[in-house]
Formats: sequence, C-alpha cells, structure tokens
Amino acid sequence: MEFKQLAMAQTVLPGKIKDAIGLAVASQIPCKYCVYAHTQFMMLEGATAEEVQEAILVAAEDRHWSTLFNGMNLDEGKFKADVAKLVEAGKKMAAGKMPPPKPMEVTDAKSALADMQQYFGFVPDFMKQVSPAALPGAWVEMRDTTFAETALSAKYKDLISLGIAGQIPCKYCVIADTEFAKLDGATDAEIAEALAVAALTRHWSAAIQGNAIDEAAFKKDVDRIVKTMKKAMSSAAPAK
Repeated sequence: MEFKQLAMAQTVLPGKIKDAIGLAVASQIPCKYCVYAHTQFMMLEGATAEEVQEAILVAAEDRHWSTLFNGMNLDEGKFKADVAKLVEAGKKMAAGKMPPPKPMEVTDAKSALADMQQYFGFVPDFMKQVSPAALPGAWVEMRDTTFAETALSAKYKDLISLGIAGQIPCKYCVIADTEFAKLDGATDAEIAEALAVAALTRHWSAAIQGNAIDEAAFKKDVDRIVKTMKKAMSSAAPAK
C-alpha cells in the first residue's frame, strides 16, 4: 500500500524527484538493486543524464559532510546558530540586501575561508574545524553544486539531502537540510514526503538484499515494468 500510494501515485513531489531521492539513498546504502531500479524509473520520468548524476553527487556530498560533522562531535546549539545565520544570509541575498559573491579562485584553506566570508558575511564555526588540507576542495564542491544553479533546483537538492540525512542518520544534516529546504520554498508536505520516500527505499533495500534476490532476474523485472509503463504513458498521451 505504501509503495502504491507514495511511489506509484501522483503526490506533492514529481515522480522524477521521488526517484532521485530513491537513487541518492540507494547510492550510499549501497544497494545495487535500488540503484538500477531508481535510475531506470528516473529516466522514464524524463530525467536527463545530468540530473541522474547530480542526484548521486548530492548523496556523496551529504555522506561527506555527515562524516565530518559527526566525527567532529559538533556542539548542536552552535551548529543550529550557524545554520540560522546561513538562512538569514540566504534571505538577504534573495532580497538583494547582500551583494552577490564575486568569482574567487580557491587554492588553500585561507582563500576558502575568504570565499565563505563573501558568500555569507561570516564563516560558520563548523567550517573552521575542517582539516585545512580538505577544506578548499570540500568548499568548492559545495559552492559549485549546492549553492550554484545546476540541473536540479535548489529545493530538490535540499530535499534529496534531507532524505539521505534522515536515514544515515545525521542529526546535523537533518537540521541544516530542513532549514535550507524551507528557505528554498519547500512545503511541510514536500519535506514529509521526501523523508517517506527515503524510508521506503531503505525498507525495500533491506527486503531485496536480505532475500538475496537474483540480480539478473531483478533487472529483468524492472525492465518489464519500465516497458509496461512506457506503453501506458504513450496511450495516455493526448493525440497530436
């Protein structure tokens, strides 16, 4: 019933985005069965190769920052305060009350911190705790994927991240991704659904992997489902 009414029905999130959440979750469990299925279903829903790759990248980034945040055992109160300041900076930038950041070459920790300063008007405390050797590359990847205009909208990237964070689980990422999703226009219903899709992916990953389903047979079933759905979509399309 949950699969039928959440994954297969028209709900508050587009089918393509639900499968993007499923793919991202599957990528970092990892579950090769779910990766195959959600990739095929995402493309069936009209996703481009770039959108598929980006969903996977969001998964990798969330795991990356979750490892850092949990490993550094951040003070939750200070983290929440930094997230609140980041959200406020985002609101000011959207309202034109902050100058847009200028292109800056980041080569080391010092230049990475300087770039953050111009983006947000301050440097989050948790960024100062990242290894100086890791910080430049980590920041540039975040800047050029999370904060840049890419194939997936900011809201959907936030919701994908939240789905991943909910089932890692990473309390820091849940806090940040929830606030960023709201900042980027996500409704409470969209947030709840992103978490439900992540939970459903975890559920079926456990069931499929635990039962050691034959991989070739599984892929064959997925291909049959996709073929059937393509026919149904073609039949439902209005005549030109």
